Amino acid sequence: MAWNILETKATSADANMQLDAQLLENLQSQEKPILHLYEWERTSATFGYFVKPEELLDLTEAEKRGLDLARRPTGGGVVFHLWDLAFSVLVPAKSSLFSTNTLDNYNLVNQVVKDVVKEFMGIQEEIGLTPDDAPFQDPTCTHFCMARPTKYDVMLRGKKIAGAAQRKTKDGFLHQGTIALIAPDQELLQAVLPSAAVREAMMQTTFPLLSSMEELQQGRRELCENLKRHFTKL
Repeated sequence: MAWNILETKATSADANMQLDAQLLENLQSQEKPILHLYEWERTSATFGYFVKPEELLDLTEAEKRGLDLARRPTGGGVVFHLWDLAFSVLVPAKSSLFSTNTLDNYNLVNQVVKDVVKEFMGIQEEIGLTPDDAPFQDPTCTHFCMARPTKYDVMLRGKKIAGAAQRKTKDGFLHQGTIALIAPDQELLQAVLPSAAVREAMMQTTFPLLSSMEELQQGRRELCENLKRHFTKL
């Protein structure tokens, strides 16, 4: 199927989120699904539409360390965009890929992500999708994407590789996804994230695909090419 591939230059967290919101608002006029691959001009974190970041993060420390914060047009919790590959998928309601069932739309996108990750890692072992929301030890974990697996997240060896949040309208849906690439910086997390339980859950739950910062840019490039190739096969 033909897709519109949108690759934007590194920009602010707010600009990335505003563009996704605009694409969703204009989805009625689109004939093709859209894959949006974007980057961040500095260390960033986004949070779901209904999240109150002041209740979850130390905003003074975040500002001191130059952490660029923005509200997403989708739901879900806080996602740190320092160590990931972030992307979005928009599917118009007129497309044969669109479902009125939100979980079907999650499944559609994350099946592709699963195949992309498996190819990228070059492994034979099974990469699966979480059948149900996982339990949590601390309620705060529900507000952080990589601290708790939820239904249809991409998993390997019991840990979370990729998560997402969605928003569906009468015109289609927006899926904003994140793929973990390297392990989070503990010093930064300790500074901006007061909850030790959440920090521990993120480390225990996340499966990063790479082992060092030196691999990050090349890994992102390869994954972006894989995403483009696999989505356009749908």
